[in-house]
Amino acid sequence: MGQAAHQPAFTGIDYLAWEAGQAERHEFIEGEVFAMAGAEDRHITVSGNAYIALRHHLAGSPCRTYMADMRLLVAASNSYFYPDVLVTCSARDAASPLVKSEPKLIIEVLSKSTAAYDRGGKFSHYRQLPSLEEYMLVDLDQRSADVFDKREDGLWLLHPFAKGETVTLASVGLSIGAAQLFAEVPDE
Repeated sequence: MGQAAHQPAFTGIDYLAWEAGQAERHEFIEGEVFAMAGAEDRHITVSGNAYIALRHHLAGSPCRTYMADMRLLVAASNSYFYPDVLVTCSARDAASPLVKSEPKLIIEVLSKSTAAYDRGGKFSHYRQLPSLEEYMLVDLDQRSADVFDKREDGLWLLHPFAKGETVTLASVGLSIGAAQLFAEVPDE
């Protein structure tokens, strides 16, 4: 009986070269490539609302806000992701046009198919980013948000924001009202 042929690992450099030629986006997690599903309009609208609020708030500062098409490298786990929204204030990131690696804030809008992963496995990867200060998860169905912030001792503290409450993002000094975050988002 023969042995399986050895498959060389797909490296991060291989992934970046391959991804540049793809029509759809793919995340790269510890040597494996995963196709990303498209998002519904509520998801895109909330992501856009958060992006606009952050972009306006941070205008004129060294911080930049990016949406879903910006790749994020988590070097500690050899992984690349496409967060819904990220903010970086890093000079190193400013010099890198295709990949960011030092975010201050990451926002993910939950969908039924990704919610468990966004709360668990993906957050586990993101926590390996030394620069990350806050992680916000937006629940479309509940119209709520969970904001995790990293304390000085390295532990993450949950700040839940219920339906109708204003979300506070301490890492960037911004409060976003529920009406602004969920503007033009129909009830389901």
